[in-house]
Amino acid sequence: MGRDVERGAFSREDRVRYRQKVRRCLDVFALMLDDFGFDADRPMTGLEIELNLMDAAAEPAMRNEEILAAIADPLFQTELGRFNLELNAQPRLIEGNGFGDYEGDLRSSLARADERAARSDARIVLVGILPTLTERHLVADNLSTNERYRVLNDQIVGARGEDIELDIRGVERLRTHTDSIAPEAACTSVQFHLQVAPDSFADYWNASQAIAGVQVAVGANSPYLYGRQLWAETRIALFEQATDTRPDELKAQGVRPRVWFGERWITSIFDLFEENVRYFPPLLPICEEEDPVEILHAGGVPELSELRLHNGTVYRWNRPVYDIMNGRPHLRVENRVLPAGPTVVDMLANAAFYFGLARGLAESDRPIWSQLTFSSAEENFHAAARRGMDAVLHWPRLGEVPVTKLVLDVLLPTAAAGLDGFGVAPAERDRLLGIIEQRCRTGRNGAVWQTETVWAAERHRGMHRDAALHHMVQRYAEHQRGNEPVHTWPVD
Repeated sequence: MGRDVERGAFSREDRVRYRQKVRRCLDVFALMLDDFGFDADRPMTGLEIELNLMDAAAEPAMRNEEILAAIADPLFQTELGRFNLELNAQPRLIEGNGFGDYEGDLRSSLARADERAARSDARIVLVGILPTLTERHLVADNLSTNERYRVLNDQIVGARGEDIELDIRGVERLRTHTDSIAPEAACTSVQFHLQVAPDSFADYWNASQAIAGVQVAVGANSPYLYGRQLWAETRIALFEQATDTRPDELKAQGVRPRVWFGERWITSIFDLFEENVRYFPPLLPICEEEDPVEILHAGGVPELSELRLHNGTVYRWNRPVYDIMNGRPHLRVENRVLPAGPTVVDMLANAAFYFGLARGLAESDRPIWSQLTFSSAEENFHAAARRGMDAVLHWPRLGEVPVTKLVLDVLLPTAAAGLDGFGVAPAERDRLLGIIEQRCRTGRNGAVWQTETVWAAERHRGMHRDAALHHMVQRYAEHQRGNEPVHTWPVD
């Protein structure tokens, strides 16, 4: 969804032409997978981080346009809400000291952006859901001014034909309605990109699906929405509901949601793109002039713009990506399950755990997806989102096991071996995976720190919930700038 579009109704002819073009792109993609030279010699990685802007009172700051202009850095872009920005790190190899390079660049970019944001009386906060957001903030008027977001809002709400219901039952319950997709802007994530070869894509995607629940449990950082304590990673439920184009009748018929875990293990990346075309009507039927068949026959690299645009409006938690860099096409798994924050080093620990574990499982002699049912992987994912560090997950040969025990006893050694396969320096491997280990030993991730700090403010300081949340966010922002892992933060 990175392209600009013009607002306005799409005609029937637009939709028919787009559908035909998407299918033409899909046919060309199938031919490319058979005999095209994809770039996969040295797999690159990438990170995207969605950011929140808050003011001195810990309220969301609706100033992304002026702050983006002040930052004047192409690595920063707008996001859905006026209190959001996105930072795209430069892709790189993680061998050697690659993670250290990521850390230095990200901290430098964020410090510079924070300094520019301060000129507009704002600060940057890395968190899955800004806890001080309320219903009055998440309205259509607070969508970013970029027209593509308005068009997307119109298409999703129009496809549903009625208000979107939010009903999340956690420690407390939230039930409300919205007439726009603005609540989606509350969901700020970190996305990991891993370049893979066509013949190994299915293994890496399946592995990513299998571990999604584990990732969410140890990385949860979104326990509050509209003043209520809900799931450890409320962002999962909110994103699934805030972009749901289905009224109740279509849900009852089994129509797939656009925010989708999936329903089966795959044998090729083609399976995912074909499912997108088969199950999901277009939201943004915008056609380009390119004929992908002509480009392919001429020996060029087709953009496949329509297929890629359609893929960008199907919100898989692990999304397939076809892209072109320096004239060569490549494939990526885009891992989208984790929230932003709490710190740069916490996010890089999450990245190291994901990259290492995905490789370790994808290259194992007995694939995890041959032992774990797909439905169990999906149940693990939602159980982890609800309970976080307290989640009990199903795992082959172990049955029902606490996620902390699973990580400590089984998955950390696998992740370490995977990082060794990437050539990550042992000191970097141990430093970052050590953060995951300590989270599991202390039982504390971002969600736990947030809820413990709010609890302490309510009971020890006599604050009501709203004041406690504002107090917590102020403390959170201060700790974040120190870049010490969240499991070391004191509870105030």
